[in-house]
Amino acid sequence: MTEAPPLPVPSDAHPDHSVVPAHLEGLADRARGYVEAASSANTRRAYASDWSQFQTWCRRQNLSALAADPQILGLYMTALASGATTANRKPSSVSTIERRLSALAWNFAQRGQVLDRKDRHIATVMAGIRNSHGRPPVQKEAVLPEDIIAMLETLDRGTLRGLRDRAMLLLGFAGGLRRSEIVALDVGPQQSEDGRGWVEILDKGMLVTLKAKTGWREVEIGRGSSDATCPVVALETWLKLARIAHGPLFRRVTDQGHDVGPHRLGDREVARLVKRAVLQAGVRAELTQAERALKFSGHSLRAGLASSAEVEERHVQKQLGHASAEMTRRYQRRRDRFRVNLTKAAGL
Repeated sequence: MTEAPPLPVPSDAHPDHSVVPAHLEGLADRARGYVEAASSANTRRAYASDWSQFQTWCRRQNLSALAADPQILGLYMTALASGATTANRKPSSVSTIERRLSALAWNFAQRGQVLDRKDRHIATVMAGIRNSHGRPPVQKEAVLPEDIIAMLETLDRGTLRGLRDRAMLLLGFAGGLRRSEIVALDVGPQQSEDGRGWVEILDKGMLVTLKAKTGWREVEIGRGSSDATCPVVALETWLKLARIAHGPLFRRVTDQGHDVGPHRLGDREVARLVKRAVLQAGVRAELTQAERALKFSGHSLRAGLASSAEVEERHVQKQLGHASAEMTRRYQRRRDRFRVNLTKAAGL
């Protein structure tokens, strides 16, 4: 039986001495492409950064980074929790440590090694870190409909940048989309290598097709009651005046807001847009500017839809793409927590 070609691995992995036959090089190249497609570009960058930082720490401690040694990983997590890995001695949060552990497990797996996360040197240390440093998750503030309307008024309708930002805010809010989902959209299917979804404008609304971690999903966005706040009208206006008919949906605007480039926006631009519009619109004006900058982000659009849509919970859950109603409830900032009163229902 002919030996299968080796799977592509990171360049600093242990060398693979098997040779791919010349007639299988095309399959090997395609396999590398599938490996890249298995995770998003953002995930790959984060995993590469986490691996690099782990290597740096190991070099300073005169330890091997290439051995999936649970004891070394336990020491590294302890260093992260104590702040010993950063110049400012700032401890890493529990969620950051868990993410880095996942990244390291992935990197070891690509090198043909198995990191046993149930080993006592890892599991016990991680349990202790959670008990000692774990805190309730800090939720971003939701932007509500009245906030969105005020934020739209801060945007210049006379420039392409203002029209683009208007479409992004309304699409993100009405679709309950993540910031990464907003900027990954194309005008149509399979129009760019880095696109992860597209839009289809219909008579009664817009259908957004997204490539999520668990597969493809569709988000239905109906037309608004007013053209001024309708996400479909905003997107149609942006596409028409920016003369975009193919490729990335939201792009960089240059020349003081009057020229559209070919390049896709990064997801951080959505967060910057939300923070900037919140400050300029005076949302939560009782807070300081620094406090508002911390409380609002791109996620505020997603939380805003979940908190504002007065429909059955299952419809909100479907729109956000949540597997459980419990996850959806975490996004609902102003729901009536005691609408179902089991105390009274039990007869007390």
